[in-house]
Amino acid sequence: MSDEPLILIDAGTGNLHSVQKALEALGARVVRTQDAEQVRRARRIVLPGVGAFGAFIQTLRRLALDQAMEQALQAGAQFLGICLGMQVLFEESEELGTHRGLGWLRGRVVRFPSLPGLIVPHTGWNTLRWVRHDPLAQGIPSGEYVYFNHSFYCQPETDSDLLAITEHGLPFASAVRHETIWGVQFHPEKSQKVGLRLLQNFLEQR
Repeated sequence: MSDEPLILIDAGTGNLHSVQKALEALGARVVRTQDAEQVRRARRIVLPGVGAFGAFIQTLRRLALDQAMEQALQAGAQFLGICLGMQVLFEESEELGTHRGLGWLRGRVVRFPSLPGLIVPHTGWNTLRWVRHDPLAQGIPSGEYVYFNHSFYCQPETDSDLLAITEHGLPFASAVRHETIWGVQFHPEKSQKVGLRLLQNFLEQR
């Protein structure tokens, strides 16, 4: 694991304290920040988020964190988006109107359909099914349970970006990867040993 600090982006939303404590328990030196310059220089970035897509992406842009994250990625940084932090990686969301995302992955964020017996939001424990091998999945077999809390889900347009699928009325993308960008729809900080293993895997990426 690198001794360089991990940048935890504070956009005013998300389970920041829980995510920070989980990362620190794994030995990471976490710097929680809204400072674009710190983000620009980062080698490892985690972006957690909960709440509404539009307000979240607006805050990232107002703080110039969108540009700073992109510049860090261009310099080779490793990136992990959690929950809403995964959704904003895509081109747009239909949550409370149409909102433009970061556009780093092709695809949209849409609401779960109204189906008989389907409870929305999707809250609680559900299983992962990995669709391809990835270092983020090391030591986490398909069928393991992780914790979700969301009403919208990502529809990647590029099959090679899809990393894991979960079923809730329909199969949806529960993990994605594009180059050095990972996203998980679930909350690893609430997913006990499985979530800690996933965060450890992310910390060990080079």
